[in-house]
Amino acid sequence: MRVAVLGAGVVGVTTAYELARDGHEVTVIDRLPEVASETSFANAGLIAPGHAYTWSSPKAPRILLRSLFDDSQALRFRPSLDPRLWAWSWKFLMNCTAEKARTNTKRKVRLCRYSQERLQGIVADTGVDYHGLDGGLLYLYRKPESFARGSANTRILSEEGLELRTVSPDEAACIDPALAKVKEKFAGAVYCPSDGSGDARVFTQNLARHCAEKLGVKFMLGTDVKGFENSGDRIARVTTSNGSVTADEFVLCLGVFAPDFARRLGVSLPVYPIKGYSVTMPLDASNLPPTVGGVDEDNLVAYARFGDRLRVTATAEFAGFDRSHKPEDFRHMLSAIRDIFPNGADYAKPQYWAGLRPMTPEGTPIFGRGGRFANMVFNVGHGHMGWTMSAGSARITADIVKRSKPGFDPAGMLAQ
Repeated sequence: MRVAVLGAGVVGVTTAYELARDGHEVTVIDRLPEVASETSFANAGLIAPGHAYTWSSPKAPRILLRSLFDDSQALRFRPSLDPRLWAWSWKFLMNCTAEKARTNTKRKVRLCRYSQERLQGIVADTGVDYHGLDGGLLYLYRKPESFARGSANTRILSEEGLELRTVSPDEAACIDPALAKVKEKFAGAVYCPSDGSGDARVFTQNLARHCAEKLGVKFMLGTDVKGFENSGDRIARVTTSNGSVTADEFVLCLGVFAPDFARRLGVSLPVYPIKGYSVTMPLDASNLPPTVGGVDEDNLVAYARFGDRLRVTATAEFAGFDRSHKPEDFRHMLSAIRDIFPNGADYAKPQYWAGLRPMTPEGTPIFGRGGRFANMVFNVGHGHMGWTMSAGSARITADIVKRSKPGFDPAGMLAQ
C-alpha cells in the first residue's frame, strides 16, 4: 500500500521505518526542512521505563497551585485565555486520583518496555548510531523522606516486571564514579539497570537516512500540509505546499499540531503542548561528566551524556504554544547539575532550548483509527516520553495500518 506519514519527528520517522519494513510505499511529510526539528530536537534523551510514572497524580494539583506563586515548582501552570488550556487542564485534574494514576502508570511502563525492545531491534537491524549509553539510569534522592517515597513508588513498576533496586550513596558512586566526590549529598538512589539514554535527534536523522537510502522512503521536507480531500468515508489525498499526495492510508504523527489537523477531520484529540526546557554544554578532556544518565528527583532535573555533550532538562510548564525562553529560566537546572557534577561540562558555553511536549491528560499516547475516515490512523500524544515510546508506538501503528493484531495490546490508548 501507499502510506503517507504526516510528521518527521522521532515518532513519525520510526513509524515510516516500520511501515517500509512491512513493504509499503511510504512518503513522510513535514513543514520543517530537517527531521527531528520540533520536540525531538533537544529533549532529555533518557530511555526510561524506570521513570514511567504519570504526571497526573494526586500530588499534581497542589504543585500546580503552588506554581502560581513559586517558580521553582517542577510543574508550572501559566493561566491564559486559551479555552483549550482550561479544557485540557480539567481533564488532567480528573486523572489525578490514586486509582487513575496507577492505571495510567501501568499502561505507560508496559508500552515503554515494549518500545525499548523494539528500539533495540531497530538498532540491531540498521546499525544507526545515536550516542547510546546502556548502563542503566540513576534516580537520585537528596532527602531521606523523598528517598523513602521514591523507593516505595517503584513497586508499581516492579509489578510489571521491571527490575529496580534501591542503592546507597556508596553504591550509586560505584555505578557512576563521577558521583564519588558528592555522594554525601544524597540519601540514596533507585537504579534501573535496563534503562539507558541517547540523542533522539541523532537517532531520527540517521534512521531517516537509512529509510531513504535502504528502504525507499520518500521525504517531503519543508512542505506544509494544507488540508485533506476525501471521497466518501476515506481520505483520498493530502494537499500540501508542494502539491497533492495520494495514498491508501494516512498516519498522523504531528505532535502538538495533531489536534488542529484532526479537528478538520471531525476528531477531537485531547493533546496539549506542555513546555519543557533543556540546556546542552560541550565536554572536553578536562571535564568529569556522568557516565550514566539520571534524574535529580528532588529538583526533577534530568541529565544525559551524548558523546562530547551534556544535556540537562527540567520543568513542565502549562503555557500553550509559547516557546520563548531567557537565561534565567535555566538558572535552577544549571544550579542543580553543577551541584552534582561541578566539573561535568563547560558550563560557560550553554545552548538553550525550549520545546513543546504533546501531552494527553492520562500521559499515554493515542493510537488507531478514529472519526469517520476509515484510512486515517493516529500515533500522537507521547508527551515527555516520546523518545522512550517511539519505537513501540511505531510498531503498533504499522500493525494497525495493515489491520493485523498488534504485538502489544494498546488497550486504553485507542482513538475514540
